[in-house]
Amino acid sequence: MSGVMKRMGMIFRAKANKALDRAEDPRETLDYSYQKQLELLQKVRRGVADVATSRKRLELQLNQLQGQSSKLEDQGRKALALGREDLAREALSRRAALQQQVTDLETQHQTLQGEEEKLTLAAQRLQAKVDAFRTKKETIKATYTAAQAQTRIAESFSGISEEMSDVGTAIQRAEDKTAQLQARAGAIDELLASGALDDASGLARDDLQSELDRLSGGTDVELELQRMKAELSGGPAPSQQAIEGGNGAQAQPDAATPQDTPRFDKQ
Repeated sequence: MSGVMKRMGMIFRAKANKALDRAEDPRETLDYSYQKQLELLQKVRRGVADVATSRKRLELQLNQLQGQSSKLEDQGRKALALGREDLAREALSRRAALQQQVTDLETQHQTLQGEEEKLTLAAQRLQAKVDAFRTKKETIKATYTAAQAQTRIAESFSGISEEMSDVGTAIQRAEDKTAQLQARAGAIDELLASGALDDASGLARDDLQSELDRLSGGTDVELELQRMKAELSGGPAPSQQAIEGGNGAQAQPDAATPQDTPRFDKQ
């Protein structure tokens, strides 16, 4: 059972992979990858902006603390000048605490500045990589489109494309149907001419017309035969009227020909 399930899983994955490969368009995949790189570049730039903002905030705090430290130093001098050593000592103590905060902020500032420089350099490198990928992507897309168009043209010329195969099949069916209709029409004409089928239009010829046509055809054959005999004997070719007249002469005896034999009187 485990082997059967494993085999079914393999078949399913193979068919799914084939379907995905058929549906995959490299141009769409390249565009998607380029979009993801742009999103990553945008995140890096946002990180650079956030670090720069934090650095700027520390600089403002440093400036503020340094201003307070300078003010406490001035107050200590004034208090010492007035003989208020206690006030001067308090001012210097506060100034020392501010100086510790300034030192800590300067350390953080240097750290953020280093991170900002690293992110800025990474953003520049990533920008160059994205630009190079965009150029390569457009080149690959143009090459793929040209190859696809060339393949379709070649398939159309060779007749192996799906569209041209459908067209060729349609043409073949049309030719076969046309030939079938022509054969059917010829067969019907022959049957009508032989009398095997009745003409429903009422224009069929009667028996007398058919007989006249037959006799006319026979006369034409007889005339052609006499012409060929005349050509072989070297004499003039007889006309159709002569042949018809000859047929009539053979049908009826000449009235001028005497019927009785001549008698001789004895002297």
